[in-house]
Amino acid sequence: MHIENTTIDGLLLVRLDVHGDNRGWFKENWQREKMVAAGLPDFKPVQNNVSLSAKKGATRGLHAEPWEKFISVTTGRAFCAWCDLREGSETYGQLVTAEVGPDTAVFVPRGVANGFQALEDDTAYTYLVTAHWSPDARYAAVNLDMVDWPLEPTEISEKDLAHPQLADAPSMAPRRILVTGANGQLGRALRPLLPNAEFVTHAEFDITDDSAYAARDWEQYSAIINCAAYNDVNGAETDRAGAWAVNALAPGKLARVAADHNLTLVHVSTDYVFDGSHEVHTEDEIPSPLSAYGASKAAGEAAASASPKHYIVRTSWVFGDGNNFIKTMANLARRGVEPAVIHDQKGRPTFAEDLAKGITHLLRVGPDAAPYGIYNLSSEGDAVGRDEMAMATFIGLGHDPSEVTPVSTEQYAEIAGPEAPRPAHSTFDLSKIEATGFTPMNWRAALALYLALLPED
Repeated sequence: MHIENTTIDGLLLVRLDVHGDNRGWFKENWQREKMVAAGLPDFKPVQNNVSLSAKKGATRGLHAEPWEKFISVTTGRAFCAWCDLREGSETYGQLVTAEVGPDTAVFVPRGVANGFQALEDDTAYTYLVTAHWSPDARYAAVNLDMVDWPLEPTEISEKDLAHPQLADAPSMAPRRILVTGANGQLGRALRPLLPNAEFVTHAEFDITDDSAYAARDWEQYSAIINCAAYNDVNGAETDRAGAWAVNALAPGKLARVAADHNLTLVHVSTDYVFDGSHEVHTEDEIPSPLSAYGASKAAGEAAASASPKHYIVRTSWVFGDGNNFIKTMANLARRGVEPAVIHDQKGRPTFAEDLAKGITHLLRVGPDAAPYGIYNLSSEGDAVGRDEMAMATFIGLGHDPSEVTPVSTEQYAEIAGPEAPRPAHSTFDLSKIEATGFTPMNWRAALALYLALLPED
């Protein structure tokens, strides 16, 4: 068995091994492990269909469905034709033909129109598909007469006769990326990088609600970026059920959808999954959360990892378009307030744009360059205490850094009241994601850019 490329991107011919004897023949028409190893996509078929053409010359197509197909012939022979109708494809409009018998199978990508003609009586054409047939699905089609069929076409349906010429044929839009938590700092930073993605707020898609999942056609997506989270660290200590529903159980629901529909799941996690006993955290460190919030996020990581195609992205101290620590410090500086800020919690800030760029980089290069799994992602630069980050903010706005008073975690609790426990060290080792070809910017440079554009409240 071997796989051959064609002039249509992603359309693959599979030459099968057929073993014959006096009884007939045998073949492995679909063998996941061998075929994936040979280069076929792991496309996860869910339905098998068989179309019998009683008379040679019977012709069908050319239809493009919003799912993948894996076709072959069990009896007889067929002349097959494919036309690329995928919007934006470099091979759009390209036509490929091939004779298909029991010794050949073809992987047909989503959006590539497929048609065939029976070359013998009683030709049985069989195909696996990656979604259950639906009358509500959006199809595309092109006229049969663009193909030089070896026989005079017969038994053509009225519907197939009415298909448009290529110049008038509808194209099929590519699968989209679904971004949850669209109004958060990361969601906003992703918008300019993913202009064709679907961004949904909590009101538009509640990741804790089972009915919200049932209402979506998941075959129309390629990936999910889960930016939605319960982020009230202190509130999670008393609202543990609320934090658990969003941060732990919902990622499991997303993972199940991703696994069922062969999607890539990107799940965003946090430094709070650690107790901070290590000064620098690697991806291999076992979670050791101190707080209810951290425990819910650690459980969410475990749930998200159930999806075969997953990126769990751990980040820390995010600042971007929205409410965050640096914005709070900037507002205090502008109001002339001299804050007391904790000095014994150290880490490295993350510019939301860096985080967004790193995530889109992982999706773009894919598992060949960035194997699925956990990735640390923050901005580059020196590790600092929260007090030093506040001082850098004050300096960036032309204020004296001495306006910031460093205090210990215990002293801060005496001033502001008790808080949920936080890790003493939140610095990430970035070597794994940098090995994939992505290098984030220095957080101090990012801070200068952020402050230059930060409006006054």
